[in-house]
Amino acid sequence: MQQREPSASESYFWPSVWAIGLHVLVFGMLFVSFAMTPELPPSKPIVQATLYQLKSKSQATTQTNQKIAGEAKKTASRQTEVEQLEQKKIEQEAVKAAEQKKADAAQKAEEAREAAEAKKAEAAEQKKAAEAKKAEEAKKAAEKQQADIAKKKAEEEAKKQAEEEAKKEAAEEAKKKAAEDAKKKAAEDAKKKAAAEDAKKKAAEEAKKKAAADAQKKKAQEAARKAAEDKKAQALAELLSDTTERQQALADEQGDQVAGDFDDLIRMRAAEGWARPPSARKGMTVVLQINMLPDGTITNVSVAKSSGDGPFDSSAVAAVKNIGRLTEMQGLKPSDFNPYRSFKMTFTPEDLAL
Repeated sequence: MQQREPSASESYFWPSVWAIGLHVLVFGMLFVSFAMTPELPPSKPIVQATLYQLKSKSQATTQTNQKIAGEAKKTASRQTEVEQLEQKKIEQEAVKAAEQKKADAAQKAEEAREAAEAKKAEAAEQKKAAEAKKAEEAKKAAEKQQADIAKKKAEEEAKKQAEEEAKKEAAEEAKKKAAEDAKKKAAEDAKKKAAAEDAKKKAAEEAKKKAAADAQKKKAQEAARKAAEDKKAQALAELLSDTTERQQALADEQGDQVAGDFDDLIRMRAAEGWARPPSARKGMTVVLQINMLPDGTITNVSVAKSSGDGPFDSSAVAAVKNIGRLTEMQGLKPSDFNPYRSFKMTFTPEDLAL
């Protein structure tokens, strides 16, 4: 901030105050010196006369004494005048000294004022130089700031251009890589498609073979079931047509035969709904506990003795449960059915893969 230059009245204010203060101080010192001046003792005659009281005095003696007294008085008067002159001289010298002090103080005040003016002028010059220096520094700082801004802008432009070039190159690389990936993917897709076609053809052929095998298996199972039913019907007919003893013998024999036939029938029906687990191996054996109603409905299937392979045990239980109901059991007498209310059967992967 630029400071205001003081006016002429403001420049002489403090020197005037100092001059007045010095005058007051000088007069105060003179007053104190006058007040503290010691009183001089009264003047004494230089000639001292000793009067002796005589019993008788002559006229001459009296006149002599009077003359001596007059001389003494004159001498004292002169001494007083001398002292007064000395005192006046001292007072004049004091006044003169005060005037000299006043003049010295005025001169010192003037010198102080001139020194203050010179100092003020020097301060103004210094201030002006400092302001000029500050302005120069501000100018240099502004120029440096502009240079820095220009440099930063140039660097940012260069960086931006480099980033754009890098992005462009990356885009070209990405485009090239995408084309190569697309080409590679097309080749892989074609390869996969060809493999899928081959797999599809192979699966179709295997499905066709399996369907034929299943049809043949089902046909054989149906023939076996029909043969078993025919055999059972024939046995029952023979049992009814013979005598009581023969019927009893045939019934016992037929009971064992029927039991074997029903075991085979249960295995055959279970094999129809069995899903072979990957862990099933030849030689595994699981014993199942089976509960059944007189109408042939299977009510419960559980593992009585595990094969050691959980998935195979579970697949055997599920296969027997999937039978649901054996209608062939409805024609059995209670004595023939009783063994099938709760019985155990052993299954192997070979039994279920009929």
